[in-house]
Amino acid sequence: MRFVDEASIIVRSGKGGKGSASLRRAKNVPKGGPDGGDGGKGGDVVFVASTRLLTLYDFRVKSMFEAENGVNGQNQDKYGRNGEDLVIEVPVGTMLLEENPEDGEQVLLADLSRPDVPFVVCPGGMGGRGNLHFKTSTNRAPTRAEPGMPGVEKRLLLKLKVMADAGLLGLPNAGKSTFLSAVSAARPKIAAYPFTTLVPNLGVVENASGRRLVIADIPGLIEGASQGAGLGYQFLKHVERTRFLVHILSGEDADPENPEAGYAMLNEELRAFDAELAAKEQIRVINKIDILEPARLASLRKNAPADILFVSALTGEGLPALLAEMWRRYDAMSPPEPDETGGTGGAGEDEQ
Repeated sequence: MRFVDEASIIVRSGKGGKGSASLRRAKNVPKGGPDGGDGGKGGDVVFVASTRLLTLYDFRVKSMFEAENGVNGQNQDKYGRNGEDLVIEVPVGTMLLEENPEDGEQVLLADLSRPDVPFVVCPGGMGGRGNLHFKTSTNRAPTRAEPGMPGVEKRLLLKLKVMADAGLLGLPNAGKSTFLSAVSAARPKIAAYPFTTLVPNLGVVENASGRRLVIADIPGLIEGASQGAGLGYQFLKHVERTRFLVHILSGEDADPENPEAGYAMLNEELRAFDAELAAKEQIRVINKIDILEPARLASLRKNAPADILFVSALTGEGLPALLAEMWRRYDAMSPPEPDETGGTGGAGEDEQ
């Protein structure tokens, strides 16, 4: 299944059923009066985010969705059945935008960033009232009944932004996929050539207390990504929701005399794309230290600022320290959890 993060669809709620204009006909009841029931309400179109889904691929296969119409009212005061709601599941992080077919303007209707929270996009049409509602002292046998209200149709653009706590940032072949596979159960494609990662991959790191940290591996960026070069531009939006970034630089690409300079290019691409994204906290990492010559590695360690971490995603060297720093950032940016006494308290290092 291909990773799809945008799709255009049309949704339509059900129309309401017609009210009945029936007059009662019964033996020995010469003036039975009206007995027409109301029509049923049309079904709503409801969206709900689900953790089971990771892509909008299904909406490229099918683009028209309709809820059930309400059933017409009948005689003998029988009300029509309501139409069933149409519940559409989308991945967590999906934004619903309404498209104006005339000018193409898009209006954000909902940002489904929390799972299992329903959002009604198109309410169903109300059912028409039967003639039993129109009986008066001067009109004992009304033949009037209401038609059901029409459903609502909307043209929607679905946009998915991956929900993750940490985003992996780096040039092609920096070793992000290897790192993700080393610390989680994710198994992204790994090879010794650029652009191995063609879609965002998600990995989950779980600590001893069962807490989870979600990591997104974003396809490698290159210079000019914010203007559409390479693969990165279309995926930069997927790191907008992350709490912090892990900026990985291959030791092969780092300047031994000025290791910090290697991070400048991608940081500039972030600034060109979104200033808020560029302002996110970063953990800076130099990867692939297992393949560096001892003299080059020693020079890198000597000239690198203290906050740059050295790791080998392949051999595991330095990964515990990197994970500890990721958990520290995660805890610092997470809201305090209620304790048993009703107060709040953050997770300590002993939980990691």
